[in-house]
Amino acid sequence: MSDDLPQEFEEEYYQINRDILQSFNKFRPPLNIYRFREDVARIVTYFKVGERLAKEQTEELADMVDAGVIFVSRADHSVYVKHISHQLDLVLLDKHLLEREIADIFQMALTRRMQAFFEQPVKVVYDKVQEDVFTLTEYLWQDFSRIKALARRRHQEHTLPNHSVNSGFMGLFLHILRLADDYNKEPKNRQTFDRAALGFFLHDMGMSKVPPFIRDKTKPLTPDERQKIQTHTLSGYEMIARLDIKYAEVENCVNHHHERLDGNGYPQHISGSGISDLGLTCAVADSFCAMCSDRPYAKAMDPMAAAKALCDDVKRYPSEITKLLLNHLVNERR
Repeated sequence: MSDDLPQEFEEEYYQINRDILQSFNKFRPPLNIYRFREDVARIVTYFKVGERLAKEQTEELADMVDAGVIFVSRADHSVYVKHISHQLDLVLLDKHLLEREIADIFQMALTRRMQAFFEQPVKVVYDKVQEDVFTLTEYLWQDFSRIKALARRRHQEHTLPNHSVNSGFMGLFLHILRLADDYNKEPKNRQTFDRAALGFFLHDMGMSKVPPFIRDKTKPLTPDERQKIQTHTLSGYEMIARLDIKYAEVENCVNHHHERLDGNGYPQHISGSGISDLGLTCAVADSFCAMCSDRPYAKAMDPMAAAKALCDDVKRYPSEITKLLLNHLVNERR
C-alpha cells in the first residue's frame, strides 16, 4: 500500500507494521494513529492520545495494519523515537524509518543503557548493553554506509554515558572507514566487528569507579586526584574480569585508549606498534569526542579544529586515522 501513497504523505507519516503495533499498549497507544482512506485518498485520524480503544477497534486496527493503511505522524517523532528506543530490535523491523530517525533512536537507547550500566555495573545490566550494541552492529552490517548518520550524532554535554555513546559511534565510524573492505571480503569476521563495537562503547567503563566530584571538577586536579583518573583503565580491566567479558577487542579498547605513540600515555606507557590497532582507533575517537563536548573544565572545540589538532599531533596520534577523521569533516562541510 505504501508504494501507492503520494510522496508528501510519506514525508509526513510513518507506516507501521504488526510488530510495531504489538509493541504499543493495546488499548492506549502512546501517540496518535492515522488511517489512509483510499476512497478519498486522504489520511484521517483514527485514534487520539488520551482516548481508549474498544476491543473491536483493536481487532480492526490489527487488520488495517496488515492491509498497510495505518500510520503515525512524523510530527510525533520524539514520542515514537522514545518508544522504539525501549525495544531497540524494532528498528530492524520498521522499514519506513529514515536513517536519521534510526540514528536518533540508537543514540537515545544506548545512552540510557550506558547510564544504567554505569550506575549498576553488574552482569545482568551488562548483558543488556551487549544486546543493544549487537542490534546496532546487525543494523550496520546490512549497510556500512549507515554509520554516517550515527557519526553525526554527538551529545554536546560531557557526561560519562554521553561520552561513551559519542565515542562508540565515532570509533565505529573510523573503524568502518578503515576496514569495511576487509569485512566485506571476510563475512566470517562479523564477530570481530561485534566485539570491536562493544569495546568502543565500553572503553571508559573504569571511569565509573572514579568519584563524580573528581570527574566533574572545574579546578586543576591534585596529584592524588590525577592518579585516580589515570587508574581508570586498570579499573576497567578489573571490571572486564569481574563481568567475565572474554573479548580481546574490548580489552584492547579499555587498556589502550590512553596510550600514545610516543610512549607518554598511560597506564603502561606503551609506544608505537605495541599499542593495538583498536586501541589507537579508540584513542582518536575518545580524544576527539572529549574535545568536542562541553566539559566542566573546558568549552567544546569546533569539530574541525579538534580534528586538525589531533592531525597535527603526529607524535601521539596515528596519522592514518586522524587524517581519515579530518578528511571526513572537510567533505561534510562542502
